[in-house]
Amino acid sequence: MLSRATSMTDRQRRGAVLRVMLLSLMLVVSAVASLNVALPDIARDTGASQSELQWIVDAYALVFAALLLPAGAIGDRFGRKTLLAVGLGIYGGASVVALFASTSGQLIGLRALMGLAAALIMPVTLSVVTSVFPPEERGKAVGTWVGVAAGGAVVGLLASGLLLEFFAWQSIFALNVVLATAALVGTLAIVPSTRQTAAVRLDPVGVLLSVAALGALVFGTIEGPERGWSDALTISALIGGTVGLVLFVTWELRRREPMLDARNFLRRGFGAGSASLTVQFFAMFGFLFLALPYLQLVQGFSPLQAALGLVPMAMIVIPLSRKAPAIAAHAGVRVTGTIGLSLMATGFLLMATLEPGSPYWQFLAGLLPFGAGVALAGAPATTAIVASLPPEKQGVASAVNDVSRELGGALGIAVLGSLLNTQYRSDLTSSTSSLPAPLAGKAESSLAAAQQIGERMGVGSHHFILQAQTAFMNGFGKALLAAAATLLVGAAFVALRAPGRATPTPARAETSAAPLTAAGELAMH
Repeated sequence: MLSRATSMTDRQRRGAVLRVMLLSLMLVVSAVASLNVALPDIARDTGASQSELQWIVDAYALVFAALLLPAGAIGDRFGRKTLLAVGLGIYGGASVVALFASTSGQLIGLRALMGLAAALIMPVTLSVVTSVFPPEERGKAVGTWVGVAAGGAVVGLLASGLLLEFFAWQSIFALNVVLATAALVGTLAIVPSTRQTAAVRLDPVGVLLSVAALGALVFGTIEGPERGWSDALTISALIGGTVGLVLFVTWELRRREPMLDARNFLRRGFGAGSASLTVQFFAMFGFLFLALPYLQLVQGFSPLQAALGLVPMAMIVIPLSRKAPAIAAHAGVRVTGTIGLSLMATGFLLMATLEPGSPYWQFLAGLLPFGAGVALAGAPATTAIVASLPPEKQGVASAVNDVSRELGGALGIAVLGSLLNTQYRSDLTSSTSSLPAPLAGKAESSLAAAQQIGERMGVGSHHFILQAQTAFMNGFGKALLAAAATLLVGAAFVALRAPGRATPTPARAETSAAPLTAAGELAMH
């Protein structure tokens, strides 16, 4: 009876730890997209251009992605619970300051600081889940984690939309403060302290190379439509970023203890899972960046209505993600992942046909297969990465899983946003030729600005707004077609390279499954 009671207590504690990890994960994932629903209001209040709006969103995602690997190494060395607590504290503090931000520059800087905090938080959430749960419970726990990682963005959008019905856009940061505080209290009270027993060597050169390379690539991609793709600074940034990535890989290959060993990508599960996650989140976060302005500025939805318009996707993603590991175990990672990516592409192909007057149900017809695809592709990809490395490398597996997501998301916002921006500017030029240069430039900077100008034009206002919406939808369709092509290429790669089933490495079978102790390299403190 005593052992049974103890077992039940351990199971309850594991459940409590999972809930704290999911709250922390929800906080950082939802923040990638939570401001999207407020972008029209931010553009009106701060005068931010389309490029600046992209940076407000992408500053967070870029810093988040660039610092995930070094943050994981710091957590291995100094303790994961400590790292999580510090990250939550910084996140909450930056959110407090953001309540008083009034310019696009301030928002970009604060979002970058929040991205740093998110990089400290997210790797811990998955590594704690994989270490705390025994093998027989781990698949369902990881599936739940994946569901929140995928559907959390929509839940965040819904919460943001609800706030915007009653308060200004700054209230979104107030919600961040509440969530960060709750997660910090739960972390200090419940989460076990773990760190790697062997000292982990930090890699400042690798950190600088990776941050500089990713920053240059995203900068060039976002600023291309604003400055021109032939602009010297744009070209220099893109070339410099590419060279930086080559130097980073070369540097890491020569280190005895690399921050990221590129040779791991030759493993079938590791490489295919990472590629799949990258294109999934390239598509997902790029889509959310485009979909919210479409629903608000073209469909005329309020912020809450726009968020509700995306809820059907979350209603599919979250429950189906919990079932996806079992489906992959039966059908195989290769089959499940390929079908998932193909469904995502199908959803985009349907939505690429939308026009300014299209009804919501036409958008929904593409949203539903897209959501099902996200669920089917996401959990098997994460499982493949985790299962491809032994227990002593689970910190690396967690970090690469997170980097793949956030790097894909940052690039998706940059690339798809830039495709939309380029097409929008090109198509609207003929309609703004009769306007004074300052007004023409403002109208071409964003659809929100064009609608504000159109509303003040009097005669011809409806025609001008319709032309601006048509230009936006042309860019919207072009961006979704590019994303669909990327997903189909990803599906082909997964079909060729993914393992049939994600089976753990032999070393994993020797791992202790003690309920609240990590295996192998982890020491409880």
